[in-house]
Amino acid sequence: MRRESGILLSVASLPSRYGIGCFSKEAYEFVDQLKAAGQSYWQILPLGPTSYGDSPYQSFSTFAGNPYYISLENLIDEGLLTREECEAADLGDDAGLVDYEKLYENRFPLLRKAYERSGAGNDPEFLRFKAENAWWLDDYALYMAVKARFDQAAWTQWAKDIRLRWQNALDYYRRELYFDIEFHQYLQYLFMSQWNRLKAYANSRGIRIVGDIPIYVALDSADAWASPELFQLDENNAPQAVAGCPPDGFSATGQLWGNPLYRWDYHRQTGYGWWIKRLSYCYRLYDVVRIDHFRGFDQYFSIPAGAENAVGGHWEQGPGIELFRRVKEALGDKEIIAEDLGYVTDSVRRLVAETGYPGMKVLEFAFDSRDSGCASDYLPHNYPENCVAYTGTHDNETIAGWFESIKPEEQKLARDYLCDHYTPVEELHLPFISLVMRSQARMCIIPLQDYLGLGNDCRINTPSTVGENWRWRLVPGQMSEAVTEEIGMVTRRYGRWNWD
Repeated sequence: MRRESGILLSVASLPSRYGIGCFSKEAYEFVDQLKAAGQSYWQILPLGPTSYGDSPYQSFSTFAGNPYYISLENLIDEGLLTREECEAADLGDDAGLVDYEKLYENRFPLLRKAYERSGAGNDPEFLRFKAENAWWLDDYALYMAVKARFDQAAWTQWAKDIRLRWQNALDYYRRELYFDIEFHQYLQYLFMSQWNRLKAYANSRGIRIVGDIPIYVALDSADAWASPELFQLDENNAPQAVAGCPPDGFSATGQLWGNPLYRWDYHRQTGYGWWIKRLSYCYRLYDVVRIDHFRGFDQYFSIPAGAENAVGGHWEQGPGIELFRRVKEALGDKEIIAEDLGYVTDSVRRLVAETGYPGMKVLEFAFDSRDSGCASDYLPHNYPENCVAYTGTHDNETIAGWFESIKPEEQKLARDYLCDHYTPVEELHLPFISLVMRSQARMCIIPLQDYLGLGNDCRINTPSTVGENWRWRLVPGQMSEAVTEEIGMVTRRYGRWNWD
């Protein structure tokens, strides 16, 4: 197997202008930096439109893209917006943080202007996109338009006729909100056009995209509204049980995610058709797909609807290997990374082994008593070749912040393993990265914050908290030539250089 490496960085964290990272020239420059550093992969976070809390893992759609990622510079170049209009919009004044409230209030009006000037209804490329994607796009665009009509309330709070999708209500809103619906269809056209160009450029430079999808969809999503039969909902389409994780060393009350659980017997009866469509669509967007919370396919944690935390939940059986056999029959061999972290049982290990997919190894878990898994699984000398190794993920502390947060005896254990009691704390991130990179794991993915030696004020997410997550961004010049050279030296030293 070829030894490879990549970098984890959300599109939102790019140092683009106008408030958030997007598909602008800075994204292309980052691809060039990955190439210059000998990388093979760019791992991103989910690309879907975000809802309350701004989490890309709680999206309004499993198929749609986030309109925030549409490059305003491209729209200026196309004559749909003026630079003065974009400069006048208040999209946040801190280049190192995303201000989602200001984006919501001031970016959408700009995009609406672009739509109104586009003449989209007479554009054959847009009309072709609408026709080809109608199977998900029509419901999504209607959902977003109706949601705005109901002051952004969750669909579970809409009037009964449209909440339960009575035909007369669907017909009424499609007529009444025609231009609002077309606006959201147009945003998806812009998103996909710009993303396809960026991905093609990355692939031409030898960089493959690792996409990330959550196992679950959000309750407040077009998916749950349009296809309630897929989920454990009652006759009023209210959840009967919701998803989460049991208590562990990181959270005494567990994690209450609130996503609707799948009705796996229905999926089985339909040959897992929805999952096959979902994954097939993912491979239009990405080269490799990482599935978050893979253990939920073996057993999933079911929490009674209305519970305040995850303490009262219990485990239920998932679809197991049957789902992935059907996926392989339908799609052939596809590259999937199984996020098999946390409380891992023998049956989860068997499922991952049977699929043949690489699982994940996170260095931080090897020396942290808070983790509920088996610490020795995460020591680099135990990594199998068929795995993807990380210092940490988007849900973890940065490697520098993590080392500061663990107990003194755990710090000593980590330094003993490194055989390094001399490197200053502020430089210790590089020995930890090197530890992962010289393992026999076929693929290593390192969060960019770790190469930069940044602390926990730059972590991307703290699970079970709301308000300050998903905001961190690179500032212009932070990914310097010296940083690129450093990454390249580590990559070459451990035989992971991309010669493509």
